[in-house]
Amino acid sequence: MKNAIIRKAVESDVPSILALIRELAHFEREPEAVAVTEAELLRDGFGELTHFQCFVAELDQVIVGIALFYPCYSTWKGKSWHLEDLIVTESQRGKGIGFALLKKFIAFANSSGVRRIQWVVLDWNTSAISFYQKQGAKTFTEWNITQMTASDMQTFIANNHASI
Repeated sequence: MKNAIIRKAVESDVPSILALIRELAHFEREPEAVAVTEAELLRDGFGELTHFQCFVAELDQVIVGIALFYPCYSTWKGKSWHLEDLIVTESQRGKGIGFALLKKFIAFANSSGVRRIQWVVLDWNTSAISFYQKQGAKTFTEWNITQMTASDMQTFIANNHASI
């Protein structure tokens, strides 16, 4: 990795962070799925009550990668960190930047005293799966991710006469 700097993200990095999020959405075949805005990222990552943390990889003063993560809790392990996304811009992949971001995240998580870190990988992204397994991560195929969007939640509430 030539001259890349891995550091904690700052407010002025938000436009680059969002650009990388959009690049990932395009790579994952859902370019229209990104709803988060710069204002939300500023509020949620750098406001009074933060909901995520982020490391950035900077090469020649350009953000070329991010590791965005947040705390979660395991009923079996206790405090944990969830790595939401590890993104390296396409032109910089294969140069050690993803490894450096993962290394920074793992070192941070370990120093914070958690018993587990976790993340998800699309089953067709074999290069990412191979990369993570090479670093010692285990990929579980017996677990399914379950989600509800805001629309799904509203439908559930309407169908079940639930009140908020």
